[in-house]
Amino acid sequence: MKYQIYGEPMPVVICNVDPGETLICESGAMSWMTPNMQMQTVGGGAGKVLGRMFSGESMFQNRYTAQNGPGMIAFASTFPGSIRAVQITPDHPVICQKKAFLASTEGVSLDVHFQKKLGAGFFGGEGFIMQRLSGNGIAFLEIDGSTMEYDLASGQQMLIDTGYLAMMDGSVQIDVQSVKGVKNVLLGGEGLFNTVVTGPGKVVLQTMPMSNFASAISSMLPKK
Repeated sequence: MKYQIYGEPMPVVICNVDPGETLICESGAMSWMTPNMQMQTVGGGAGKVLGRMFSGESMFQNRYTAQNGPGMIAFASTFPGSIRAVQITPDHPVICQKKAFLASTEGVSLDVHFQKKLGAGFFGGEGFIMQRLSGNGIAFLEIDGSTMEYDLASGQQMLIDTGYLAMMDGSVQIDVQSVKGVKNVLLGGEGLFNTVVTGPGKVVLQTMPMSNFASAISSMLPKK
């Protein structure tokens, strides 16, 4: 497969696939394709179906396979931002925010990822449930806004405001930390908790979480 990403801040990834090659995407993610891309809707076992539902994705996935020659298929972003192509290997799983998964090659597996600590789940901004991508292949992920990458050394930490964590290596640990000081909590406007990530591994941050964008829009709408 060869691919090209075009058009930020409303990007699309266009994939040119070989005969017999299959791409997997969430329901409704396909934007356009050549007529020889054959579609098959799959669900897998009950555990995988429920896991995808809890992780913010649709319960079923679509498989598109090039028949009788090479094919082309495009997947467009659903929100202003960027699309990142991430190489997944057996020793390099990736944890990402809910609804980040757009599409992937056939060897990538999408599963639910529960935070180990309840505090991180309920207060960490990314929610108790995230997505875990494992296996072997390329995954295309949606990022809200632009991105910044940091490579954390072992034990190195970073504090992140709620919702700005887009994805991280499977080796990175996540927890929450309460904001210190009553005045800071009441007047600082930063909420009660920050997300804490600890290396080793890569962390990718996003500049405009969808929840912040929605809040900004709603504040400008006329009040009834």
